[in-house]
Amino acid sequence: MLNYILRRLGAGLLLLAVVTAVTFWIFYVLPRWAGVTPRGMAAMYVGKAPTPEALDATVERLGLDQPIAVQFLEFVRGLLFGQEFTFGRETVECAAPCLGYSFTTNSPVLPQLLDRLPVTMSLAFGAAIIWVVGGVAVGVLSAVKKGSLFDRLAMGTALVGVSLPIYFTGLLALSFLVHEWKLFPVSRYVPLTEDPVAWFQVMFLPWVTLAFLHAAQYARQTRAGMLEVLGEDYIRTARAKGLSERRVIFKHALRPTLT
Repeated sequence: MLNYILRRLGAGLLLLAVVTAVTFWIFYVLPRWAGVTPRGMAAMYVGKAPTPEALDATVERLGLDQPIAVQFLEFVRGLLFGQEFTFGRETVECAAPCLGYSFTTNSPVLPQLLDRLPVTMSLAFGAAIIWVVGGVAVGVLSAVKKGSLFDRLAMGTALVGVSLPIYFTGLLALSFLVHEWKLFPVSRYVPLTEDPVAWFQVMFLPWVTLAFLHAAQYARQTRAGMLEVLGEDYIRTARAKGLSERRVIFKHALRPTLT
């Protein structure tokens, strides 16, 4: 058991190192391969009409003129021990783990992520319940009623859900369900601790929009698995023994399908 835990910890550390290296490569190395100069990279943080002096100062401040190895070490050091960003006479300290500094909001990135974490967790938690329960339920009913009108409508809707990206269905839901038909209120996120009812009302439409894609995938997979299991010999044996159809479906067919 101890060896297994140590192997898993080692694999986790290796994965973290790989993600760190790939992230650095995307933002620091890949632009250079595309022909972007250090001044060009610094132009993203200066403004719309930067002066040569401002570009040079930004390049020096961010260390974009340093060798790639030095920049990577500074990048890792910032993650582990924190980093300081100098803006003229002002110095901003980014405590460890420093995930970077936003030049748009003029603040470290990690506090912004933590500030938005309740919204992210609320969205993921509610949508996951909807897409698992809804997707599996629709898949089971479609398999049991194979070839029926419900099966055709459900799989057609699932095909649409798999094909359309979430941001497109989100815009459609916002345009019609909120602004056109006014079925849902136009409001911002309300914390669960302040008003649970308002929290549910605000989050319900985002939950359904996010769950639509994944529920469609779960429905198609569940239906395919159920149809395969329902053709097995032990299912025919269970029916021949006189078990109820409900028990055959949920105990003998659904359980192996869920794997």
